[in-house]
Amino acid sequence: MTERVRILGLDPGLRNTGWGVITVEGTKLSYVACGVVTSDGDLDLALRLKQLYDRLTEVIRTWTPDEVSVEETFVNKDAQATLKLGQARAMSLLVPALHGLPVAEYGANQVKKTVVGVGHADKNQVQAMIRILLPKADFKKADAADALAIAIAHAHQRKARALAASY
Repeated sequence: MTERVRILGLDPGLRNTGWGVITVEGTKLSYVACGVVTSDGDLDLALRLKQLYDRLTEVIRTWTPDEVSVEETFVNKDAQATLKLGQARAMSLLVPALHGLPVAEYGANQVKKTVVGVGHADKNQVQAMIRILLPKADFKKADAADALAIAIAHAHQRKARALAASY
């Protein structure tokens, strides 16, 4: 019997954190749900992080994933924006860890290469492949699509990670 695993992909952001849930059974991927959790830009940073914490907790309680995958931080020239993204990303790592879930991290190029076959694919190419791999996927925002891509990447990489960890 093939193991069925539910994966939550997270695309961290302080304003919008995309999330996507898929199941993988053998080589078959199935869409479960996706969306975006947001924080109120008018609030202080601490309260915005609390909003992300609370909303990600609700996603985990609702969709009960077995494993979580998170996109690594993209460092850009704006140090302040990178720092805020890192703090939002911390919520994407902390919440699953507090629920006892294993968390894997993937760089953007690794996600694109796994999903599309090209490490520098654009968002349209990634979304087109998501529609092929998960025909029932109903993403309204790019952040949710990115989160599904992160979940797909983990579905493809998880067996290699487990094998590497066993050595």
